Amino acid sequence: MHIEAVAVVVPDYDAGIAFYVGTMGFVLLTDIDLGEGKRWVTVAPPGGGTALLLAQAADDRQRGAIGNQTGGRVGFFLATADFAADHARMTAAGVIFEEQPRQESYGIVAVFRDRFGNRWDLIERY
Repeated sequence: MHIEAVAVVVPDYDAGIAFYVGTMGFVLLTDIDLGEGKRWVTVAPPGGGTALLLAQAADDRQRGAIGNQTGGRVGFFLATADFAADHARMTAAGVIFEEQPRQESYGIVAVFRDRFGNRWDLIERY
């Protein structure tokens, strides 16, 4: 078994695609119209791995979860083989990092927020 996808609540599908594909450089894997305004939209980093299922918020409760799916903790971890290059590319694309890159016992890491407020680690493991 493996985790195929993890849902990320977004205000609308197109905003999610614009950020994850347009800004982050992820690949749009699927965008299937399910009818009644629902779509099955998945994106993933170009290197593959677990996909993000972009879930459009359908009510006030779901809208309240946008950007706070993990209670303010870092909830997503984007691994890279070239931290410096990806950090520079992401910064140039407008991604806001909360901190300068730092060295940890497990690798180099920096926290950033996606367009919706979710906290991520960009990490290159040693």
